[in-house]
Amino acid sequence: MSKKLRNIYKYLGVEFSMVFRKIKKAFSDSVTGEPAGDEYLEIDLGQEEKEEKVLVKLFLLKHYDEVNEILEALREGYTIAIIDIKVLRQKDSIELKRAISKIKKTVDALEGNIAGFGENIVIATPSFARVHKQAPKPKDEKKSRFE
Repeated sequence: MSKKLRNIYKYLGVEFSMVFRKIKKAFSDSVTGEPAGDEYLEIDLGQEEKEEKVLVKLFLLKHYDEVNEILEALREGYTIAIIDIKVLRQKDSIELKRAISKIKKTVDALEGNIAGFGENIVIATPSFARVHKQAPKPKDEKKSRFE
């Protein structure tokens, strides 16, 4: 019986030694920067792969309350909002100013960009996009003949 126990201890010692060598090799390879081999591959099953496409979405701003829908879309981070403000502008200019102010504060907090396009369109973008704002060209004024 003592010979069988000795063989079991010897066997366990060999197994332990092999495991220890693998652990030692893994740590030494990670320190030296060499690849540790491809015996194991860790996969994080909890992480979903999300498709991240840019969405250009049109909004019609009829009431101040509709601003929240625009803000939620911008906060998602992948939506460029094109907002038609004509209806609210004709209805109530004070509500329009409040709505634009709220959108501007949110866009600034998101480090995005906001710009007017004509009289009735506002474009709001998250941080990954910029609206190129070109300075208006000065009109050629007629010079007085006395100057």
